[in-house]
Amino acid sequence: MTQHIRNLRRSHMFLPSGLMAAYSMTRVVANVMRIAWARNPTNMHVALAAAVFANAGVLLLFLVNILFSRRLLRAHHPRLGWGTPARVVFRGLFVVLGVSLVMVVAGIVYSSYILDPLALSRMRSCYLVACTTLSVLSFLPIPIIALALALPRKNNIDSFGFGSMKTKFRLVTFSSVLLAFGSIFRTIAAYFRRPAENPAWYHTKAAFYCFIFVVELFVIYTYTFSRVGRLFFVPNGSGTRQSYAQAVFPVQASASSGGSHSDTDTSGDDTTLGTKNEKAAQTKISESQV
Repeated sequence: MTQHIRNLRRSHMFLPSGLMAAYSMTRVVANVMRIAWARNPTNMHVALAAAVFANAGVLLLFLVNILFSRRLLRAHHPRLGWGTPARVVFRGLFVVLGVSLVMVVAGIVYSSYILDPLALSRMRSCYLVACTTLSVLSFLPIPIIALALALPRKNNIDSFGFGSMKTKFRLVTFSSVLLAFGSIFRTIAAYFRRPAENPAWYHTKAAFYCFIFVVELFVIYTYTFSRVGRLFFVPNGSGTRQSYAQAVFPVQASASSGGSHSDTDTSGDDTTLGTKNEKAAQTKISESQV
């Protein structure tokens, strides 16, 4: 959050930085709720809040990785990345991400209050579909950047931010692998349920913290120390221009126009001087004839 506020003060608008700050806050709330739940195990409301925040926060990291992969695709293939089909696909992915979040929250909350076996079965199916969808979305940036590298380029790379493209590709690939690993682990644990008195190893608290919270911690620290705010920064108005190149500032435009006016004024002075010289020559000729 501190880095995001500093960027805003420098007029450095970087949406993924705000998303990562929001993720960090959800993780703080989730851990606070889990501590409160450990102190009061019979409080169902605290348990539900802990479960919701533990499952919802990671979606923000999925969104950040998809945004990064889209920028890499647009940089390597501007015509494809900025085209209408790609816009529709990415917006559809964002909608699917939001719908999956609603399905996860609904599956967690309603399963704790519904007693009807048929309704419970339906809510479980809804929850499993959402978990599977999120696992696919967590892995999706990898095929996107693979597509950006595999397709032949017709134009030069539309570079953005600081650092090399190799660093950006490696960062997105590394974080996507870690997030997909944690998401797949969560999905497998949801598919293979066990009784509470006989849990499997992947249902233990140690597995939960190691394969989910620790993995996400690696990702967020990797983002922080690699300065993604500099690596993946794009100038404002890139969507309108459909390019990551810097726009021409008004000061430069006025300077260039001022220069053109000075050239015009100079040429006008030359024309005036030429006219005066011609008149003087004609006067001398007439005097010599007289």
